[in-house]
Amino acid sequence: MKIAVISLFPEMFDAVSGYGVSGRAVERGTVELGCFNPRQFTSDRHQTVDDRPYGGGPGMVMLAEPLRCAVQAARQWLLARGIDPCECPVVYLSPQGQVVEQSLLQQASRWPGVIFIAGRYEGVDERFIELEVDLEWSIGDYVLSGGELPAMVVIDAMVRLLPGVLGHADSAAQDSFAEGVLDCPHYTRPMIYQGLSVPEILLGGDHQKIARWRSEQALLRTAQRRPELLDRLQLTQEQQSLLTEMSAALVNEDKLSSSS
Repeated sequence: MKIAVISLFPEMFDAVSGYGVSGRAVERGTVELGCFNPRQFTSDRHQTVDDRPYGGGPGMVMLAEPLRCAVQAARQWLLARGIDPCECPVVYLSPQGQVVEQSLLQQASRWPGVIFIAGRYEGVDERFIELEVDLEWSIGDYVLSGGELPAMVVIDAMVRLLPGVLGHADSAAQDSFAEGVLDCPHYTRPMIYQGLSVPEILLGGDHQKIARWRSEQALLRTAQRRPELLDRLQLTQEQQSLLTEMSAALVNEDKLSSSS
């Protein structure tokens, strides 16, 4: 995958290309990251990339022209690497965009390339969005100082879904949200820590029972912590059966505790 980023602070993306899972993907050539600073596409000696908003108000707005020129340079970069820019969406990271979820990232991980726009200040000239932006994405209902951190979050989440990036082929498939539910609890050595023991079922070696326990725990954790996820999830027959069994068990526990 080829990932181009338009940012006034390209150095920030060293955190993506030089560390962790995404850094290893870049090192192996699975991912190539290119950064384009709009200041490089200005014509004045101050490299001006923003101006006061029409209509007044606080803050500054990023100019359309340097951003458009940076996007054109990014498209040329993709083309030089054998990627058709028309197949690579331009994504603007914005609080007004579609909230990024795992299913969206799974679709995006199949793109040959993408151009991310990391805005700054009060925002970017709306005409740039109308002319160049295909998608607007948000990582949550809060405001940051710029789009760099959201872009890095999205890049990391996308890269880990690419084939061969993670050490184990099933790692991404077992992550939280991969199947619409949260992940199950995990344990490692020692067997007993601070008086807390690993669940007995994980020590028995019966992989079928372990798999069922993990599914139960994932559903239970989702029901307790993020119940709204279950409302929009099309449960499999097995998941529905597990939820029914767990609900019945909880009801019985409540009856026992009430009687005692």
